[in-house]
Amino acid sequence: MSAGKVYLVGAGPGDSGLMTARALELIAQADTILYDRLIPQDALDGARADAELLFVGKGGHTPSMPQREIEELLVARARDGRAVVRLKGGDPFIFGRGGEEALTLRAAGIAFEIVPGVTAGIAAPAYAGIPVTQRALASAVAFVTGHEDPVKPGAAVDWAALAAFPGTLVLYMGVGRLAEIAAALVAAGRNPDEPVAVVEAGTLARQRAVTGTLATIGERASRAQVRAPSVTVVGEVARLADELAWFTPGPLAGLAVAVTRARSRSSTLAQRLAALGARVIQAPVIATRPLDGPPLQPAPYDLICVTSATGVELLFERLAAAGLDARSLAGATLAAVGPATAAALAAHGVRADVVPGESVAEALADALAGGGWRRALVARPVQARDVLAQRLREEGAVVDELELYETVGEQLSDATRDAVAGCDYVTFTSSSTVRHLLAAAGGAGILAGSRVVSIGPITSATLREHGIGVDAEAQRHDIDGLLEALIADAAARR
Repeated sequence: MSAGKVYLVGAGPGDSGLMTARALELIAQADTILYDRLIPQDALDGARADAELLFVGKGGHTPSMPQREIEELLVARARDGRAVVRLKGGDPFIFGRGGEEALTLRAAGIAFEIVPGVTAGIAAPAYAGIPVTQRALASAVAFVTGHEDPVKPGAAVDWAALAAFPGTLVLYMGVGRLAEIAAALVAAGRNPDEPVAVVEAGTLARQRAVTGTLATIGERASRAQVRAPSVTVVGEVARLADELAWFTPGPLAGLAVAVTRARSRSSTLAQRLAALGARVIQAPVIATRPLDGPPLQPAPYDLICVTSATGVELLFERLAAAGLDARSLAGATLAAVGPATAAALAAHGVRADVVPGESVAEALADALAGGGWRRALVARPVQARDVLAQRLREEGAVVDELELYETVGEQLSDATRDAVAGCDYVTFTSSSTVRHLLAAAGGAGILAGSRVVSIGPITSATLREHGIGVDAEAQRHDIDGLLEALIADAAARR
């Protein structure tokens, strides 16, 4: 990847599985990434930890960075010798202003590369069972921006010409003016009985389609409260939606769910929720800060307990600092507080010897009772409860507590705070997420309109201590259990 170069990259229509291999490769290598609003939820997960990530998206009625400033940023970062990815939803050259940015880069003498992406105008209809061309139905297709008012004087789009177009019309960004667009097409001569389909959130698990005709689609879409991002298909091919429909919405379709766990740990839960159809609001209110400490020598211990997946990663960093690896743990019994921690150990080639049925310190202490442990190491965060260490000491073990990291609060932007307040569900994966959300939001009022989902009894107890009711609690105290509880609660309320 060349320094001092800009890559105009299409991120596809929303499903990260539709991103190209070249897009993923460039994201992983970039020094700076300027990204839009409508990119896949996990599109940036592969970015380097030290990469500069700049949100420059537009959409809705929220303030956005002017296009001129975006182009100035691209030029400035490239002139600083950086490899810059300009990441856009869909394809950069289809209503993505990629052509404008490329012209600016050429005028500035900046090298660039274009990486096409799958455009929503093809992908969203395909996921709804609509081929935009079909022999005997449509041998041509026109892509049109529906962003501008079709009745304003001097409109750039020639609606009369489109009404006469002998094929499929695919409208981007027009859901807010759908009734006016349909009326303009009919007034210009398009058949009012022509089939129309509006596909909302195409390729995502919350996708849905609303169908009708040019005469009825405006009212139907309004009644269904269809919102952006949506693509509208006008033409006979829209009749095939019922016959060729193959994509099933997830069980959380239509629901907004907030994720409050640490940014470094939120992506898995966010991805799982999105795959189930939820609109995910990422509101990480905590961050984990590793603590400095000496290299780890595990030789003295016959029992090593790890209480989180983050702890596993930092434990292995301490081992590496001593010039050791997983083989140095062979002489000890390894205990993990739950399946997520056990999975983190397994990723390092180590199988946990003890994993309790419940992911709480009390259950792990019960599972270790009577083991005759001589010297134990408990790897944990600074703020962890001392239940496990205390129980081991009561059984006669000499216990060293290795504090590997601390949990600190993160601030919420006003926009994120408002988004959380409007969620159907807010999820909590630890007591820390409870305390820090309330601190960041100024109290429990942010949860007034939401249902609360807890990962387990310790987190639930913290919620209740703050006067917050728990609507659903995981029976298994891990992400799978949290999702099961949320899905069951949502199904009961449908």
